[in-house]
Amino acid sequence: MRTRNLYARSNAGKATPYRDNWWWLVVAIIGIIVLLAVLIPDPYWRIIKFVSDGILVSIGVTLVAFILTLFLGLLTALGRLSKIGIINWATTIYVEIARGVPLLVQLLFWYFAFPSLIQSFGRLIQFEPFERYLANPYFMAILGLTFCYAAYMSEIYRAGIQSISKGQNEAARSLGMTRGQAMRYIILPQAIKVILPPVGNEFISLLKDSSLVSVVSVADMTRRGREFMAANFLPVETWLMVALLYLVMTLISARLVAWIERKTRTEER
Repeated sequence: MRTRNLYARSNAGKATPYRDNWWWLVVAIIGIIVLLAVLIPDPYWRIIKFVSDGILVSIGVTLVAFILTLFLGLLTALGRLSKIGIINWATTIYVEIARGVPLLVQLLFWYFAFPSLIQSFGRLIQFEPFERYLANPYFMAILGLTFCYAAYMSEIYRAGIQSISKGQNEAARSLGMTRGQAMRYIILPQAIKVILPPVGNEFISLLKDSSLVSVVSVADMTRRGREFMAANFLPVETWLMVALLYLVMTLISARLVAWIERKTRTEER
C-alpha cells in the first residue's frame, strides 16, 4: 500500500497521454469496406476501382474551396466589422444573399446562368472572348462552394473576433499599434483558437456538400457512383459503397479536427 502511494505521488505531475478512442470507428468502417471488397469483389471491388478517381476529385475540390473560403470569409468578416459604411453594407448584403439561397441553386447559377451573362455582355460590347466564354465545371464548382461557404465562415470569424475582450484592443492601441496591427497581432491569434471547433465542422460540412458538384458535370465520387449504377443497375450496392467511402473521409476529418483542438488546448497550458 505504501509503495503504491509513493508511485502515485511520483507520477502526479506527469500528463497522461490522451487516446482518441473514436479511431476504432474509422478502423471498423475501413474493415467493412475491405471485407466487402474481398468477400464480394463483384460488385464492391469494381465499384471502388470505378469511383477511385472521383474520390481524388472530391478531396481536391473540397481542399481548394476550403482554403479559399478561409481567406474570403476572413475578408468578409473584417468588412462587416469595418466602420466604413459602404464596405460594411456590401459585405452584409453578400452574406445575406449567400446564406439565403440554397447551395444547389447557387451551383446551378454559376454553371448555367453566369456564363450566359458573360456571353450576353460580350455581345453587347462586341468582345469576342466573352462571346465564346464556356464555363469550366471544376472552376465553377469551386467558385460556387467558396461563394456560399465563405458567408457562413465570415460569421464564425466575426463571432470569434467579437468574443475577444475590447480591453485587448485598447491595450494594443495604447502601446502605439494601429487598428490593423492590433487586429493582426493581438485579436486574430486569440480569435482563431476560439473558432477552431466550428471551422472544423465547416470543413466536414463542405466535404459532404461537395457531392452536390456532381450536378454541374464534375466527375466527383457521387457522379462516378451514378455512372456505375446506370451502367450496372446495382443501386443498393453502389450507394452503400459510396456512403461508406464518404463516411470514412468525414470520420477521419473529424478525428483530425479533434486532434488539432487538443493540440491547441495543450499549447495554451
